[in-house]
Amino acid sequence: MADTDLAVDVLVKSPLWDGHEDILVNAIAEAAAREKKTGAVSLLLGDDATVARLNKQFRGKDGSTNVLSFPAPFGTLDFLGDIALAAETIVEEAQFQGKPFEHHAAHLAVHGFLHLLGYDHAKESDAQQMEMREREILASIGIPDPYA
Repeated sequence: MADTDLAVDVLVKSPLWDGHEDILVNAIAEAAAREKKTGAVSLLLGDDATVARLNKQFRGKDGSTNVLSFPAPFGTLDFLGDIALAAETIVEEAQFQGKPFEHHAAHLAVHGFLHLLGYDHAKESDAQQMEMREREILASIGIPDPYA
């Protein structure tokens, strides 16, 4: 596990996540260590229905998505924000892409964490920078390039 002062508060809301919590916490901790960030993050390991409700409520979009990130309000010192992962969507994506569920979920946890720090992928140059950081972080914990 990464040497960091990041606390990850995990809330499991789907049995599909049972046994997968440690790799996700480790992936986020490694991202925090590499980005030199400390504080706390909440991680919701939800189902598609839960994430769909959050997606509708906070983004005005229907349906689930694989990951949502909610950065803490500006000025919040120790809390970095919330990350929500949707189990069924991630299972389907992993199967479609031929990847282990844990690897895909860890990638999305790192992706969500980087969003909390202000990384974005709206522009191609920003997407390339974000993807490079994801690759580096995941490689450091033994997860292959998610974009290969």
